[in-house]
Amino acid sequence: MCTAITYHTADHYFGRNLDLDFSYNETVTVTPRNYVFPMRKVDDLASHYAIIGMATVAGNYPLYYDAVNEKGLAMAGLNFEGNAYYFDDQEGKKNITSFELIPYILGTCQDLAEAKKELSEISISNEAFSKDFPLSTLHWMIADKTGAIVVESMKDGLHVYDNPVGVMTNNPPFPIMKFALNDYFALSAHHKEHTFGPGVELDEYSRGMGGLGLPGDLSSKSRFIRCVFTKFNSQGESDEVSSVNQFLKILYSVEQVKGLCEVTPGKYEYTIYSSCMNQEKGIYYYTTYENSDIHAIDMHKTDLDSSELSVYPLQRQLQIHLDN
Repeated sequence: MCTAITYHTADHYFGRNLDLDFSYNETVTVTPRNYVFPMRKVDDLASHYAIIGMATVAGNYPLYYDAVNEKGLAMAGLNFEGNAYYFDDQEGKKNITSFELIPYILGTCQDLAEAKKELSEISISNEAFSKDFPLSTLHWMIADKTGAIVVESMKDGLHVYDNPVGVMTNNPPFPIMKFALNDYFALSAHHKEHTFGPGVELDEYSRGMGGLGLPGDLSSKSRFIRCVFTKFNSQGESDEVSSVNQFLKILYSVEQVKGLCEVTPGKYEYTIYSSCMNQEKGIYYYTTYENSDIHAIDMHKTDLDSSELSVYPLQRQLQIHLDN
């Protein structure tokens, strides 16, 4: 399970928590403009926008989890098990596999408007990458400086929803998630006068009681509601360091600690990494479960006209610095 968010101060930011019970040896990967993306159903992408993001590189192919292109369009795929449905080849459509969707959209579209137009011509194909990487049941969030959308391929077709809150988790489908916010309209970050009943003496015995009822469990619906509340009430500065730090603090409000969510006996889901992308600057920031230090890779410090991937292994070892 995972959580993705948008955030903006002076610049625009996009990123996610990856919550799984195992790692696929993911790396921060830069795909330059002249790397050839082999496509299964449509023409190969021989020339495209440069991309930076988190990916598992298999056979020199970057299987992106989340990424941003050089124009500032960002995208992430999150688990959508039980609802995601992919199709046999559809006549009259561009048949794109689920693992190709991020590189195809980010490689060919410079903004959200172009992505929406492209999505209207796409059907998600049910072909797996390989026997070692079976079909991933996903839905996607796409964002630029103008806003965000959610893309869900279900049995009744491909749905594209505007996402005014800029947050996405997993099940149920996005319209149900968005409607669920209505159940929490009374939450507040501020002091509240009680309206329990006239003549009833009640004491606000603790700070933060305006947030009573905010869900705290690890389910996707609860994480969605908690993250939206945290994002819209967070207060931060607009410089780069403060913005990245505040972005990650919002994600940390829904991170998963190893041991709290058992997937199979002895296997626990946890937040493997948290990412933050500056969409204007093309900088990819991340922390890992093992290492809370913020690491950064700037795509513009690589050769974006190359044809070869640039791969940066994650820094997972934490060092504690003694100040005395």
